[in-house]
Amino acid sequence: MLPTPAIAALREKFPLITELMALQPLSWFNPGIAPAAEALNDVGLTADDVADASARLARFAPYLAKAFPETQASGGIIESPVVPLPAMQATLGMTSGQLWLKQDSHLPISGSIKARGGIYEVLKHAEMLALDAGLVKEGDDYSLLASDAVRAFFGQYAIAVGSTGNLGLSIGIMSARLGFRATVHMSADARQWKKEKLRSHGVTVVEYATDYSVAVEAGRRQAENDPTCHFVDDENSHDLFLGYAVAGERLKAQFDAAGVAVDAQHPLFVYLPCGVGGGPGGVAFGLKLAFGDAVHCVFVEPTHAPCMLLGVHTGLHEGISVQEIGIDNLTAADGLAVGRPSGFVGRAMQRLIDGYATVTDEELYRLLALLEQTQGLRLEPSAVAGFAGIPPVLAAPQYQQYLDTATHLVWGTGGSMVPQEEMAAYVARGRALLAAGAD
Repeated sequence: MLPTPAIAALREKFPLITELMALQPLSWFNPGIAPAAEALNDVGLTADDVADASARLARFAPYLAKAFPETQASGGIIESPVVPLPAMQATLGMTSGQLWLKQDSHLPISGSIKARGGIYEVLKHAEMLALDAGLVKEGDDYSLLASDAVRAFFGQYAIAVGSTGNLGLSIGIMSARLGFRATVHMSADARQWKKEKLRSHGVTVVEYATDYSVAVEAGRRQAENDPTCHFVDDENSHDLFLGYAVAGERLKAQFDAAGVAVDAQHPLFVYLPCGVGGGPGGVAFGLKLAFGDAVHCVFVEPTHAPCMLLGVHTGLHEGISVQEIGIDNLTAADGLAVGRPSGFVGRAMQRLIDGYATVTDEELYRLLALLEQTQGLRLEPSAVAGFAGIPPVLAAPQYQQYLDTATHLVWGTGGSMVPQEEMAAYVARGRALLAAGAD
């Protein structure tokens, strides 16, 4: 924690910090938002980079269809449905526009948004090694990478990552299936079932009694001491970011097929749960490339871990953590339990994200119970955070003229792989909180 005088100086310069320290839900709309045509230049990556990522995923589709039978129906393309939520919309009192859910909670292989960026980075690394070794060449059917001989080749190499849970699942499962020696360094808030699932896939799990940043540093040290080890850097990886960004063009195709217009007269508001920032940042980048200024992105974080809001609002980015202002970074939203944000994402996206909101753990449980009650859909606590971004947008004066024709999309980031008994406990707690609030 920073010395008291330092915190006092920050609070004087940034009064919002006092509100964050009170651990009450709040929202902040970004005065530095800029037109997409201008602000996209901040990112340092382009539409061509995203197209390259998309093409690589297409090349690997035959391999994925062979190695993971659950992807055969989609031809080896890892994608999730987008579905309307009319009952949830009515329950939330949204009388205009239309509410949708992007079900990254149901992405195949690892059941979360991390199946986008995490799996993509592992595949890119595998492709580089395979091309260099002459195991594949341009135009080959990549399903040949599923052979025992290729697995033995990849077994000479290691992949490491630090994770609160979901990124570890995607990296670990994909790496182990290819044949890599995979190690996931997991922070104290990671769920036990995620650790057990990784171990069942042959992944080495190293547990820490401290938070996410310590697990990441441990993974980084492992790679530095092993020339055969590739470290997946959740805080700074451009490959992760680009894997997430492919979602933009795919969502556009899904909305086109559903007849959902997104333009200046029909804006799209997208609500993204945010931890270190890579997943929501990459998705938002892809959305801005696909829809330009017609899409408005809002990041939602736990009241106990508002690291991206703190970093962007102060301009300090990775130079400040929530712990340094006395916030404990302890939350039921394990995927969002991050104290220090990605400096890369914060700087790249700071003029492209419309706003930020925070949500209590209790509200997360209420929201997941409401979603189960109204739509029969079950998401983990982290994954429903986006719903908490809707009320601030509906109340914001700058958006009032668009609300009648707007589309609201909550990005559901995980939940389909949660064990039934654990999910039942989540729902039961949410129902109890709903009942207590009704009394």
